[in-house]
Amino acid sequence: MIGITSTPVISRPAGSNGVIYTVAMSKNTSSGDYFQRLHALDATTGSELYKGPVTITAKYPGDGDDSSGGYVMFNPAQYKERSGLLQVGSMIYLTWASHCDIRPYTGWVMGYNATTLAQKTVINVTPNGNEGAIWGAGAGLTADDAGDIFFLDANGVFDTSLNSSGFPSSGDYGNAFIRLTTKGGLAVADYFEMYNGVQESDSDTDLGSGGAILLPEMKDSSGTTWYLAAGAGKDSNLYVVNRNSMGKFSPNNNDSIYQELAGALPGGIWSMPAFFDGRLYFGPVGQPILEFQFKDVKLLTTPVAQTSTTFGYPGATPSISSDKGANGILWATENTNPAVMHAYNANTLVELYNTSQAANGRDHFGAGNKFVTPLIVNGKVYVGTTTGVGAFGLLSDKDEAGHSAPVAASSVKAKSTSSTEISNSELRSVAP
Repeated sequence: MIGITSTPVISRPAGSNGVIYTVAMSKNTSSGDYFQRLHALDATTGSELYKGPVTITAKYPGDGDDSSGGYVMFNPAQYKERSGLLQVGSMIYLTWASHCDIRPYTGWVMGYNATTLAQKTVINVTPNGNEGAIWGAGAGLTADDAGDIFFLDANGVFDTSLNSSGFPSSGDYGNAFIRLTTKGGLAVADYFEMYNGVQESDSDTDLGSGGAILLPEMKDSSGTTWYLAAGAGKDSNLYVVNRNSMGKFSPNNNDSIYQELAGALPGGIWSMPAFFDGRLYFGPVGQPILEFQFKDVKLLTTPVAQTSTTFGYPGATPSISSDKGANGILWATENTNPAVMHAYNANTLVELYNTSQAANGRDHFGAGNKFVTPLIVNGKVYVGTTTGVGAFGLLSDKDEAGHSAPVAASSVKAKSTSSTEISNSELRSVAP
């Protein structure tokens, strides 16, 4: 058993205990064959539901890597699932990354019915080329209210020869910001490709090292409503696209993109951004977390705040908690040993607390890992490690000065803690 390498998705159908959808990779030690299987598990008992699991197979028209008889073939040994699963309505969507860029591989997205586990739709975004994996530093696909799916594709073949509608003539979208429609099956509805996307792809400077984020609708000073998405990858540029007209491709450095901040993210992005109260947060490699602010539905060109901490590889994926939109806190972890979790005022990025502050290593919670994202639920913060989960909440006792003690941690394996639950407003008042 190789196991689960991506974030599952949890559904809560009426009358159920909840359903956990996940993909697990395994190897038959006798035959040497590899398998990828989609599981639907009862969230309470762990038992298989809907006659699962199902073995994942696929083919798609094309003559790219690993093709035969006019189809590219899904070889389970060549792929791992890195991006989180996505549920949209009655469908569960899966994506696939390579093993350390070892060819042959191409860019797959698959859709399965949530209650029958039957495969209903498949697309390959580099079917006549190669590479174009979908990994996003563990970030999942994201979808809008219409069910359209957005993601950043990794380095791979992009066809610079376009058809009359401005789409790649051979259907290869390597290194692109992509919107898929789900109506009638998966299909590319729009995209954006950098003018130098092929050169960046050839140098492994892929856009797909980061995750895409959909932003809430915003109105400019003239009353026009904008529907935007943002993302970034290894090239240090910050890209904001109009979700209704993403920009497609121009080879002459006159990209028709909504906004691009060149060089705004030194060190590049191997993470997912966060958004809160008109602000966009990125954690580049070897840099502080940077806070960018929208003004009249455009990002100001320089950050309005940054953390005092710099985050080594792979940077940081920030999470935001708040009390009904007020008293925001930004949470982020360092990939160090021991790992360090930080809490910052979301407006100013002034640090409120970190897990190294308590004496005698009280709040240490294990070795760090890449692509770790803090999870905030019911007044507690949970952080994954290489061996378990760190769970944080306010101490019930007072500290020496008579204030509520900052944050207590427990390192647990496959179970939750009994830490005191706290509201986001209480979290906000924490001081180092």
